[in-house]
Amino acid sequence: MPIYKIRGIDVDFPFQAYDCQVVYMEKVIQSLQEGKNALLESPTGTGKTLSLLCATLAWRKTFGEFSTYPNEDKGWGSSQPSSSQSVSSTPSDSQRSGLPVIIYTSRTHSQLKQVIRELKTCNYRPKMAILGSREQMCIHDNVKLLRGKAQNHACQYVCKKRKCRHHSQVSEFMKKHNPLGNEPFDIEDLVNIGRHKGPCPYYVSRELHKSADILFAPYNYLIDPGNRRSLTGIPWSKAVLIFDEAHNLESICADAASFDLPSTYITSCISEANQCIDLCIKKRAIEKSADKQFDPDNYAILKALLMKLEKKIGEVVIQSKELGFTRPGNYIYEFLSDLNVTYETANMLMDTIDNAAQFLEEANNAASGAEAKPKGTVCRLETIKDVLNIIFRDGGKSHSLFYRFHVQESQSNYSESFKAKNFRTLSWWCFNPGIAMQEFEKLGVRSIILTSGTLSPLDSFALELNLKFPIRLENPHVIDSDEIWVGVVPTGPSGYPLNSSFRTRDSLEYKQELGNTIVNFARIVPDGLLVFFPSYYMMDQCIECWKSMSHASSTQVLTIWERICKHKHPVIEPKQSALFSNAIEDFEMKLRNQSTSGAIFFAVCRGKVSEGLDFADQAGRAVVITGMPFSTKTDPKVRLKREYLDQPASRSKTDLKGLTGEEWYVQQAARAVNQAVGRVIRHRHDYGAIIFCDERFLQQGRQEQMSYWLRPHVKGYSKFGDVIFTLTKFFREKKDSLVLRPKQKEIFLVDECCSDKDGLPQIMGSSSQSPINSVSIPVQSSSGKPRLLIQASTNRTKTDNYIPVGSIPPANRATLPDQFNNLQQQFNYFKRDLESHCVEVVDLSSEEVLKLPFSLKKQKVLETRNDHLERENKRALPLSLCGKISEKKEVILGNTSSGTSCSGEVESRGSAFLTQVREKLSVAEYKDFVGFMKALKSKTMTITPVLESIAKLFSFPGRFSLLKMFKDFVPTKYHEKYEELLRIHRPQD
Repeated sequence: MPIYKIRGIDVDFPFQAYDCQVVYMEKVIQSLQEGKNALLESPTGTGKTLSLLCATLAWRKTFGEFSTYPNEDKGWGSSQPSSSQSVSSTPSDSQRSGLPVIIYTSRTHSQLKQVIRELKTCNYRPKMAILGSREQMCIHDNVKLLRGKAQNHACQYVCKKRKCRHHSQVSEFMKKHNPLGNEPFDIEDLVNIGRHKGPCPYYVSRELHKSADILFAPYNYLIDPGNRRSLTGIPWSKAVLIFDEAHNLESICADAASFDLPSTYITSCISEANQCIDLCIKKRAIEKSADKQFDPDNYAILKALLMKLEKKIGEVVIQSKELGFTRPGNYIYEFLSDLNVTYETANMLMDTIDNAAQFLEEANNAASGAEAKPKGTVCRLETIKDVLNIIFRDGGKSHSLFYRFHVQESQSNYSESFKAKNFRTLSWWCFNPGIAMQEFEKLGVRSIILTSGTLSPLDSFALELNLKFPIRLENPHVIDSDEIWVGVVPTGPSGYPLNSSFRTRDSLEYKQELGNTIVNFARIVPDGLLVFFPSYYMMDQCIECWKSMSHASSTQVLTIWERICKHKHPVIEPKQSALFSNAIEDFEMKLRNQSTSGAIFFAVCRGKVSEGLDFADQAGRAVVITGMPFSTKTDPKVRLKREYLDQPASRSKTDLKGLTGEEWYVQQAARAVNQAVGRVIRHRHDYGAIIFCDERFLQQGRQEQMSYWLRPHVKGYSKFGDVIFTLTKFFREKKDSLVLRPKQKEIFLVDECCSDKDGLPQIMGSSSQSPINSVSIPVQSSSGKPRLLIQASTNRTKTDNYIPVGSIPPANRATLPDQFNNLQQQFNYFKRDLESHCVEVVDLSSEEVLKLPFSLKKQKVLETRNDHLERENKRALPLSLCGKISEKKEVILGNTSSGTSCSGEVESRGSAFLTQVREKLSVAEYKDFVGFMKALKSKTMTITPVLESIAKLFSFPGRFSLLKMFKDFVPTKYHEKYEELLRIHRPQD
């Protein structure tokens, strides 16, 4: 593995790094060494996460060894080190308290799972822990069925009553399994440990974090003060905080410090307080208890206060329903003082609410009977506690300067019980997200690193968070300029302007022009096409129009929508989160449907499709942005935010320049566009088009707010015909690049199975010893798997100072000229890519292929590729599972008793099994399946976690047959374990 000397630190990187990765790691290390904050943007596909991990862990290692325990068995469930294993190299608790701690956060658990997958590829093995919610980790038979606060209460109840066997096993398990955390694991791995060995994954994670070198957690564990206080034992002054995928961090921080309190919630709280009063009276009558927890007067006071609050909100004079009632943030204290709610009384109220939540939980479970399942109680009163915590956060009032007090009237339409009934909402909105970040400054953390693929514009982002970021980076992309087409399309096919502003967006002419524009792109763009609208309203309006209209200048019967569907199967992003996964599966299925040229996904900027999803290769060959996603100016929160930023009092007292309301408004829309654009071009050998269908993107100011890597490629087109011509040419050249080759050069493909002793790929073909003197050409197949072509010159000799890469000793490679080092980096990248993609060997220089005409030559290549894919299917399972191939190419299954040759039958059975796996798994799932097989083959995972992971993949409805069939490929000695997995995942009748 290459080692890079960066700012005096040896960074062990698993691959030859791109130049942009080295620059990125340098900025990370600079931030850590100097104890300064960093704002780092690097596009998707540039290896940002791996670079961040390697640089951070290399820096951490300069302070001493990681806190991992010696452990020979890297599989899960390994025991405590034996007496023969020395632990002297492991830092003691006192030493560990002085070592830096890395806290790596991201927005979602799925993003953290991807980060941990990258950690597995690097050579560093720090002691790690991961935090998550009970919803992800609970394995209690009944509690795991609950959600939210109801689940939290039920968990606390069964633990307190010692009715959870998993919780009771945590302490003993941790004593016996010190090595846990030595190897990277994610939440699913921790849950599997709990299921098979007994301890509660949630509480195991709480114990692990106390001794971890690196802790993975969602954002809210740092941003929420309550969650942050639960991170006991962390030396904050030594802590490094990393916020990955940080493009939404400012809105997350602001939302966490704000609240909305509907009057309907207060009504529910009054009902709960009244319930507590009745329960206390009954309990005292039966038990004669004098416990203050059961004093009905406490809950009567709480009820009276809530009734006064409800009445006072109702008495607020709202002169304009659109504007509502607004006051400066400190008005909240005046408003509450009339209710006798101050910092001192608020603490007493919060204690009463804590008692009420516990009381209601116990009463609810007691009413169900001693043997009943814990129900879990949703205590609305806890919302009041959250509100009081935000208002009286530090006992002071200075933070109210960054807030606005607002009351507005609304009409409920989400429930029949409240239908057509007006209610009011009291809001206290924070307009300075820097409040949360300033808490870290108070804790004295060493460095804060914010990183994402879409942080631009950086200046406004830093101003929003009200922090100094002296270290900044906007990285270029690793793709070549001919792999991307970026164009601004100001007019449609008939010359009508494309402009989705409020002034024109509802006109029939605009919607028709946009529809006909998309019809053309659906015809030209191969495979997957993403179309992003500024809002759900615009998407719904346009699609409704297209379904009812045909082309204005044509007598054809087909509507615009039907013409789009003629070229691509449509999928529409749903508003309901529960339906989103179905939409993604539908899109993947329609991509594979050969009746059209692919699928088209209609989505919304700031929606789920635009956030964190990977539309690599075939899934996303082009993205269309139909307009600027500006927020509604009349929305009270948007209007007040703009007014707040325009007031001089909102300016920071530091030397940071203030951000105006208009600047904030525009950069919010720009960042949403950058995020949507980032769904395509997902790796080094990907390619695609980015199409801006709004004339406003021609403005220089709009283009300056695009991501740094995108700006050099943007080109404006005055004629729609030029757009169609250049875009068609772009995709045709990508399609034909497979058979295009320079004269006097032979083209070969690199084969994964043929590498030299140093792991470098060998060149396959008639002149495999020829030196390399040109760059790689990425090629796309019908299956979407990249095929890497290498051009090899046949007329070079050793006198030209070209030496085959495989013949260079590793020790001498660092001294080669820069020209050759770049080629070596190309080779190492090929090796990396080959680990995740099937690669075939096709000698396009053979006499048979050279004599073919262009069309047949292409057909020959495709036939060769299909033959190779069939071979790949047969060899996808690792030898440790499905057997060995002898010199005679006879396959012997690992679980056959006779050990006799049965190559034909086995190959047929294996091929049939993999065909079914491909059919029943999604693209991403099949990729995971192959990844598990390769991990086992390369011994980066032991067989037990591999079997558990595969069993989980095959446990979904309609896949249990795969789970049973897979047993045929499992060695006999693991059959008992596999039978257990079959029992666990067997569908319930």
